[in-house]
Amino acid sequence: MYILGISAYHGDSAAALIKDNTVVAAVEEERITRIKHWAGFPAEAIKTCLATENIKIDHIDYIAVNRAPNVNFVKKVIFAIDPRVDKKFILDRINSRERIIGIHESVAKVFNCSPAALAEKTVNVEHHIAHAASAYHCSPFEESAIITVDGFGDWSSSLLAGGSGNRIEEFKRVFYPHSLGVLYTAITQFLGFWNYGDEYKVMGMAPYGNARFVDKIGELIAGDSKGGFTLNRKYFTHFTGMLEMKWKGGAPEIGPLFTPQLESLLGPARQRNEEVSQQHKDIAASLQAGYEQIFSSQLTALYEEYPSENLCIAGGCGMNSVANGKARVSGPFKNIYIPPQPGDAGGAVGAGLFCYYTKTDSQRSIKVANPYLGPAFDTTEIRTVLEKDIDSDAGFEIMHIEDPDKLCPRVAADIASGKVVGWFQGRMEWGPRALGNRSILADPRRPDMKDILNIKIKKRETFRPFAPSILREHVADYFEVDCSVPYMSSVFQIKADKRPGLPAVTHVNGSGRLQSVSRSDNPLYWRLIKSFYDQTGVPIVLNTSFNENEPIVCTPQEAVACFLRTQMDTLAIGNFYITRQV
Repeated sequence: MYILGISAYHGDSAAALIKDNTVVAAVEEERITRIKHWAGFPAEAIKTCLATENIKIDHIDYIAVNRAPNVNFVKKVIFAIDPRVDKKFILDRINSRERIIGIHESVAKVFNCSPAALAEKTVNVEHHIAHAASAYHCSPFEESAIITVDGFGDWSSSLLAGGSGNRIEEFKRVFYPHSLGVLYTAITQFLGFWNYGDEYKVMGMAPYGNARFVDKIGELIAGDSKGGFTLNRKYFTHFTGMLEMKWKGGAPEIGPLFTPQLESLLGPARQRNEEVSQQHKDIAASLQAGYEQIFSSQLTALYEEYPSENLCIAGGCGMNSVANGKARVSGPFKNIYIPPQPGDAGGAVGAGLFCYYTKTDSQRSIKVANPYLGPAFDTTEIRTVLEKDIDSDAGFEIMHIEDPDKLCPRVAADIASGKVVGWFQGRMEWGPRALGNRSILADPRRPDMKDILNIKIKKRETFRPFAPSILREHVADYFEVDCSVPYMSSVFQIKADKRPGLPAVTHVNGSGRLQSVSRSDNPLYWRLIKSFYDQTGVPIVLNTSFNENEPIVCTPQEAVACFLRTQMDTLAIGNFYITRQV
């Protein structure tokens, strides 16, 4: 059985292909359109997924969509009849509903086939159930508590649930207009970061501040003992529906979420190009602390309802790696699983898996999802690009190194000597993090490496940290925990005696966003880090995404273009090793 999972008409549109109970392909539309967080219909992602299995749309048994516009109808009506609600908001919701209900027509248009036939195959999965399934059905757990937290989807912003066998049982929801995701986005905008998805910048800024405004954040949101919370409507625009949102295609846009009253509470909002002050850093620290308080109370309530040793986390807020790390260290749950793509794109996987287990009632298979689910390119394809795009007379040397036992030590030696390396191997990662197949790698021991990367390659804010990729068997030697975190989903404290030797991957508060690398998960990347360890005695490399203010590169053409326009020293792409001689 083939199921096509779709996340559409929202930020991070994506597609996934499920073969029976296994995810065989998944890709975000942004990787192909080259527009970050593409919001629209993921036509190219769907084509890419089908091409991975060399099948046609006729082979698809079900199309599963991570939206169910007809759910929570009564709550929507109650909100809509409030005289304070802008009628344009209601019209926008109606248009959004029609796009989702008619998604089979969008698929039919792409593949020039009958919409009626596809309509019979289309299944709508409620947004937060899709989030929950994207984590639980990909986890190593036979049963688990589940929490999903995001901005909004199908009129909900949070779900507390439990998974057992092939079933997911929900316990509590938080409904529109109350949302932890909206709180975080509103303060992100207030701090001058207006692009969709900029919340991670505020999370990276927070350790530079003091949480002296946490009481004021408490005026914005109030939690309860049952896992719920409410926003104070006077500080947020979306209570009246007076909010501009664009999801029809291209980069998503969200209008101001905060009202002028927020400036009365926290002071003047930061302008886009204004220097980041200590007050801004303190507000970021206070927001993160307030978020963690509410999230922690939700986990406590969830554990009381479903006292499992296991927890699955999903939803866009599942990318708050700082809160995730604290949940692992001090929360009530012993084992935590967060999928490689916990956000809206991940709903494509969740919708597909939920559809499979619902339609077949099959026994659930315990099978952790492989994160390397995107396109791969063979030696011939890569060679063609190199011959076309790299001029050997312009100071580049191209070598073909077939044996990984020769390639990895050579690349490791480059990293150890202070060079910046582009590493393009195998299938592209699924999710927002580069996990060792589309990565830029560097030496974590160099105090100047963060500045080198920011100046030469990334051209980004200096307060944002870089992540350490570490051999799984050495995690306990360097971190104050000993657990597998293969998807960079959690931040932990690096041991105090190890921090001076790892300045490029140690954040200002002594933490690092951990990626544990197991030989079984990614043999080639593990071998590269092992080569670096053999040469330096340090089982860690600095890992950042292979891009320059763009989506992570997908194709060899994009990798070569990024290599050429930046100041990377080396490119290891497939079996080819390219060095810059001048």
